[in-house]
Parts: sequence; C-alpha cells; structure tokens
Amino acid sequence: MKNHLFSSKPQGINFVAIGGGNGLSTLLSGLKRFVKAFESEPVWIEKLSAIVAVSDDGGSSGRLREELQMLPPGDVRNCMVALSEDSLLLSKLFRHRFRGDGELGGHSFGNLFLAALSEITGDFAEAIKLSSEILASKGHIYPATMTDVRLAAELVDGSVVRGETNVSKVGSSIKRLYLEPENCQPLPETLAAIYEADIVTIGPGSLFTSLLPPILVEGVAQAIAESDAVKIFICNLMTQPGETDGYTAHKHLKIVREYAPGINFDYVLVNNRPISKVQAERYALEGAEQIGVHGSVSPESVEGAKIIYDNLLDDGEKVRHHSEKLAQVALLCFLQAEKKVLV
Repeated sequence: MKNHLFSSKPQGINFVAIGGGNGLSTLLSGLKRFVKAFESEPVWIEKLSAIVAVSDDGGSSGRLREELQMLPPGDVRNCMVALSEDSLLLSKLFRHRFRGDGELGGHSFGNLFLAALSEITGDFAEAIKLSSEILASKGHIYPATMTDVRLAAELVDGSVVRGETNVSKVGSSIKRLYLEPENCQPLPETLAAIYEADIVTIGPGSLFTSLLPPILVEGVAQAIAESDAVKIFICNLMTQPGETDGYTAHKHLKIVREYAPGINFDYVLVNNRPISKVQAERYALEGAEQIGVHGSVSPESVEGAKIIYDNLLDDGEKVRHHSEKLAQVALLCFLQAEKKVLV
C-alpha cells in the first residue's frame, strides 16, 4: 500500500478493476464519478484502469473475431462506454446494435468502430486508446492479453470443451480451466498498473468466463499477489445457470483461490438486500438464485477475507448492482484498510 496519510484531506489513489461482461462495466460506471473528484470526496481516483477479458467468442464479438482475426471487442466497448464522459449521443452510438438478418444484423457500432481502427492502426491496444480519447474516457482500458486466446476446460470425465460460450454451460463439471495458448503474455502497462495500484478488484462477473480468464494470463495473478494494493473480491448477485449453479459467495472465492492461490483478498463485498418475490420467481424459471442473503447467520470472514455486507442492489426489473453504491463501498474498504495499517 502506498504511503497515503489517513486524514480528512482528499487523497488520490490508483484503482485497478479486473473482469469482463456487464459486471465490470457496471463497476466502472460508478467509479468514474470519483476520478479527479478532488474536493467532494475523502478519497478520489487519480488513475483508473480496467483489465478486460478477451476470450469472448459469441455474438458480434465472435463474428468479428472469426472474420477479421481480431480480439473480441464487446467487453472492451462496454467499458469504454461506461467510462465515457462525452455526449449521451456518442455513447448511444457506440452501443447501437444494427437490426435485421443481413451481414450487419446483430453487430454493434462500437464493435465495428474498434474493428476499423484496429485495421487502420494494426494494433488493437492502440485502437482502444484512440477510441477512449474520442469518448473522453475517464480511465485506461487494457485487454488482458494481446494474444488470440481461447478459453478451454478439461471436464471431470476427461473430455475437453473449448470456447467461452461452451464453457459457460459446464461449470459444475470443470476439472481445470485454462487458456490456449497457456503462455499468453499481458501488456507491460497491465502489470505496471497492478504493481502501482492502491486497490485491485476482481468482479463482479461470470466466474469462469469473465473473472478467471484475465488472471490466467501469465504473470497477472503473480502481480496481484505481489502488489501492496487492497485486494477486493466483488461477489455476484445471482448464480448463473450452467456456470455457477448452487454456488455461494464462499464457493466463488474458493474457485478463484484455486487458480490464484497467492492472492490474499482483504475484503469480499456481498449484497445483503433480498431481491423481490417477482424477481426471485422470474430468475428461478431460468435456474438462477440469489447469492449472499441466505441463512440466519452471516459469517464475518471467508477464505481469510473480511466480508462487507451492504445494500448493493439497483432498482429495476433486472437484478443488477447499483454502480455508485458498489464504487462507494469499494473505496470505503480502502479507507478502512488504510486506517488499520496506520493506527
């Protein structure tokens, strides 16, 4: 941890968020209001970095990946939009998805824009940087690796399943998750951001297809383990059918520790607000259930990490994290950890 002074004076920190899918973009959307918020908060973000999974092989991203031999742009695009401080129209443009059954049908404009910039520059990372500048992004976005990686899983019966879409359906049968090629390397900027971080978060997001892939990239888990940052695991709100059926917060964290035993989390963030009866019934039809609010006794720690319970639930029909509440609680964990160190 850096040598910040714990006081009422605002202080700037480096924040690194790791993951993919809607979970990471939700967190980033909440964190961006704290970037350079010098006077309005007791702690503000000097540098915000996102390390994004690049193993997606479905939808528009999967099609572009196969047709253009590029890294999947979908999760990166979502992060760029989440961090954007530009006009609402520009953000809507990057999210726009074309209708119809033709070749453009199903593609998002943001994905196509990244694909075009990648071809022009010859560098996906440079395309991300330029796109972020256009969107006036309040953070840095790094793909977990620039290697054309594919997600694979060895199952308990000895068979092998390849591709993120297929892996997401066999979670309970996974014996070992890995990337192909396994020796894929991260960007130097990614490792530098982790080593310089004051906070590193993993989650929320799909356990096997969004959270584990970035830390399976060679050197990333080691960098997190060696970093002095406050390490936080953000638990999902619901189980995911086929991927995490019946998983508790403890089970999620235990799986992460199996693949990255050197990472000792300081905190685990768990929502304690029950979803509505209507939501519970709707999600049950899909085979999903709420995580973190079952049972009469709530443990204070799990896998050596202190559990922070809070109302992290957003309003609306879909069960989603409240982006600003989630960001606030994560930053409060940093203040709490720092106070313990300095007292």
